[in-house]
Amino acid sequence: MRFTDIGNIHPSIAGRRHTHKEHLQAKNDERRTNAAERGGSIHNKEGTVKKHTGSSALFSERVLKKFPLSSKLRDGTPVTIRPLGKRDESRLRKFLLTIPEEERLFIKQPISDPTMLKEWCRHPDYQHNLPLLMLRGNEVIGEATLHRRMGGWKRHIGLVTLLTHPRYRNRGVSKILVSELLEIARHSGLRRLEAELNGERDIALQILAQLGFSTLMHLEDYVLDMTAVPRDYVLLGINLKVNEEYAGGE
Repeated sequence: MRFTDIGNIHPSIAGRRHTHKEHLQAKNDERRTNAAERGGSIHNKEGTVKKHTGSSALFSERVLKKFPLSSKLRDGTPVTIRPLGKRDESRLRKFLLTIPEEERLFIKQPISDPTMLKEWCRHPDYQHNLPLLMLRGNEVIGEATLHRRMGGWKRHIGLVTLLTHPRYRNRGVSKILVSELLEIARHSGLRRLEAELNGERDIALQILAQLGFSTLMHLEDYVLDMTAVPRDYVLLGINLKVNEEYAGGE
């Protein structure tokens, strides 16, 4: 659900001491870099403020205004869709424990760690990860997250993960959630989306195919689950028709 952030590394010049002026310049460069990644503000040397409004800022500012959303499942069950919030720790834990172990294969951290779940809920990082929950009343019945890379050669490619409560499968839960993420991705300047799954997740693979994802790679017995059982690895992808207002340069 959350990637580990990689900090900026500033190279030093070997064999030469930095002057005070060089040190200040390096600190200013770091501030500008960090502010640009956050979509924040920085002060230039004249003291004026420059606002950075890159696509990373749009990921959190424009998208969240539409939530919460009301919707209905295929059988007419009313549901609510909204981002993960500060009070969702307990209901999220209950939901994750209903998911079969082999389907949690691509969750990067162990869900048994209460500190991790608390961090997810109380300090959400919507610039890098946007988790959408589907709730029936107070019960989480589905979760899908849009992950975005803030730099590097895959910065224009988002990653989607999805999980559905076993009792609510074949009722349109994941299809509704992923459809919302597709729209968010288009308005955030992303050009492609990927999804990683193990080959046994037939329903999820079928839903993604219905939404336009195609198989980029299918490797047999390529990954191991938590009990060291080999599982197929499937990588899917989709090209997005990007809203040009939000498309960032490469």
